[in-house]
Amino acid sequence: MPKHKFLLEEKDIPRKWYNLAADLPSPMQPPLAPDGSPLNPAMLERIFPGNIIEQEISTQRWIDIPEEILEILTLWRPAPLRRALALEKYLKTPARIYYKDESTSPAGSHKPNTAVAQAWYNKKFGIKRLTTETGAGQWGSALAFACNLIGLQCRVYMVRISFDQKPMRKTMMQTWGAECIASPSTHTHAGREVLKAMPHTPGSLGIAISEAVEDALSDKSNKSRYSLGSVLNHVLLHQTIIGLEAKKQLKLAKEKKPDVVIGCVGGGSNFAGVAFPFVCDKIHGEKIQIIPVEPTACPTLTKGPFAYDFGDIAGLTPLLPMYTLGHKFVPEPIHAGGLRYHGMAPLVSQAAVEGLISPRAYDQVKCYESAVIWAKTEGTIPAPETSHAIACAIDEAKKAKAEGKQKVILFCYSGHGLMDLAGYDKFLTGKLSAYHLPGHKIQDSLCALKKFPAAKKIKTGRW
Repeated sequence: MPKHKFLLEEKDIPRKWYNLAADLPSPMQPPLAPDGSPLNPAMLERIFPGNIIEQEISTQRWIDIPEEILEILTLWRPAPLRRALALEKYLKTPARIYYKDESTSPAGSHKPNTAVAQAWYNKKFGIKRLTTETGAGQWGSALAFACNLIGLQCRVYMVRISFDQKPMRKTMMQTWGAECIASPSTHTHAGREVLKAMPHTPGSLGIAISEAVEDALSDKSNKSRYSLGSVLNHVLLHQTIIGLEAKKQLKLAKEKKPDVVIGCVGGGSNFAGVAFPFVCDKIHGEKIQIIPVEPTACPTLTKGPFAYDFGDIAGLTPLLPMYTLGHKFVPEPIHAGGLRYHGMAPLVSQAAVEGLISPRAYDQVKCYESAVIWAKTEGTIPAPETSHAIACAIDEAKKAKAEGKQKVILFCYSGHGLMDLAGYDKFLTGKLSAYHLPGHKIQDSLCALKKFPAAKKIKTGRW
């Protein structure tokens, strides 16, 4: 009987995180202060603790994972690598499909990998309280879980449309002791300004980030900091434990390497987590196709320009070199709330500039169709975000069948969809549309970028 699961012992959990910044063949452009001047890392000290800032700017290839963090991670790590044998049979494909199952964490997604680390580093720095934003609620529930374990207060600004669509995510956060507020809110100046201009807005991650950063900055005790669940270098660093485990598990499966690596992508955290260790292999000569998959409703990598932009609507963050749809862009209220972000992680963006990754965009109807196929074959119900990776894995498996090739496909199953069943209900009753963002809406939201310094596409041309 073919094996379904490839499991590691707790002693086999990776002891170091991998930092792609050490191996990028073309350098990343630096973040800039909001006025366009060079950014001094000290400018970030009211937003992030010093030990996190050190990781953010590091170009060291391997960074040790503290033992105290490892002890918490072993509550659910190493996560299983599974083979999708039933899906393979359904598709009649010669491809072998493997998925890294991140749904086994207490919060049900990959997000606790960095939530635990960030909460631990903040506590070590003397911080008492964290503020954050969340889209679909996966990051907010993960940080609530981590703060509860480590002993920090937590306030989460949840994008309004997801707050309404996914009320049980709020309940999860509250169960772990966090406060969850719908964004935009009246708690902050940024929120009040948005509500004044757009009283019926569904909200966006850019708005919620502004609220969370402002909240942290307004704490006169200086004991609050902001925590981000994606985009920044240190977040992606913490997630590489996914791909590092997957490498060991593929060896257990007697696979030399994957031919295709796939992850859904909003800000970049789960995609980077599974893909960056394999991007390293590609840099050093391996032939691997690496695919980030985003929604056609928020096509940052596939239709946005590479430019300097803010990470939030109010311009409280540094200017980052990234693919972007404009920091004032408010995506349509699709059910993949975690992928409704206007910008892409700078490290993922530079990998795209270099040609190391090949982005795709799928609409939500195709993704839900793929999710239902998955549920009827493999049994689990994936998060709407995860369904983007599944849709791509199915396409690649069909392509392998057409080519008659025995490809090895690996993707990140970034979270379960048991809190997202309202979206499935709308799909099954024919109430979802295959929305594609019109070009004119992209151009409208990019006008504000004209006043920022230009970001140069620096690449070697090897890929």
